[in-house]
Amino acid sequence: MPAQRVLWLQHVPFEGLGSIEPWLRSRDYTLQCCPLYAGQALPAIDSFDWLIVMGGPMNVDDEQSYPWLAAEKRFIKRALHAGKRTLGICLGAQLMARALGAEVLKGDTPEIGWLPVDLTKMGAESGFLSDVPRVFDAFHWHGDRFNIPEGAIHAAASDACSNQAFIYGERALALQFHLETTAASAAALVHHCGEDISVTRASVQSAEEIMLCPERFDALNQIMASVLSRLAEA
Repeated sequence: MPAQRVLWLQHVPFEGLGSIEPWLRSRDYTLQCCPLYAGQALPAIDSFDWLIVMGGPMNVDDEQSYPWLAAEKRFIKRALHAGKRTLGICLGAQLMARALGAEVLKGDTPEIGWLPVDLTKMGAESGFLSDVPRVFDAFHWHGDRFNIPEGAIHAAASDACSNQAFIYGERALALQFHLETTAASAAALVHHCGEDISVTRASVQSAEEIMLCPERFDALNQIMASVLSRLAEA
């Protein structure tokens, strides 16, 4: 069987694949990065088997400041309809929702730091998340939220954000929260987006709280590996 070809879309230079990259490389998958922020054109749909859409600080409809967003949403829609294995994280999940016709709105309150996520009954019973604890602490860094697209399964929620994940079809998963974050990638977010944690709210943690227990990242990344394994089997 030929090696799986993974395309990942990058929106800012400081948000990479985190723990996803070593998981993919350990299986000899080929990786292609498309840094949209640098003006790189999107490749042909038949040039990849997996699509991973990563995070970023922009809103999905801010096409005036980021004109490549329009083409990206069309591209994601084509990939989903072509049955590509697709994983969207944070902004990537919002872009998937928007590509499928759902609204993406400003959240009632931002979620930043380590906050619990609850799987829905259907999420816990799904193939993607069946090995994931029903309730677990995820890493968050978002202010917007998505509505669940028509035909998708509502898979997870939190106290501050009722829509934390959805499953679309047999091969697509969107996560508002982060499972791939490492200590290094969290430190990069603190450095580049520190103004987001200057507000005092129950759902926004300080840099010290975020970085307090490095072992949390290992547990988080184990969940990410489980989800990737399930996506590979889809």
